[in-house]
Amino acid sequence: MGAVGTSADNALAESFNATLKRETLRGARRFNGARACRLAVFRWTTRYNTRRRHSANGQQAPIAYEQQSATLTLAA
Repeated sequence: MGAVGTSADNALAESFNATLKRETLRGARRFNGARACRLAVFRWTTRYNTRRRHSANGQQAPIAYEQQSATLTLAA
């Protein structure tokens, strides 16, 4: 642990938040209301958790990675 308030302590959260902002706002300064914001964030998190490719998964979507993992586990 570093000093209080250093970005090294929460680098994962900072990276996640930066990606969320970049991919939902797409260059805009703000959303057109709270409902539009909630819908955009909900769509983004659904895509992020199910379909978006992740480097930690060998550039596979989480669902494909889990299915592959389950198949390998059953085969063993």
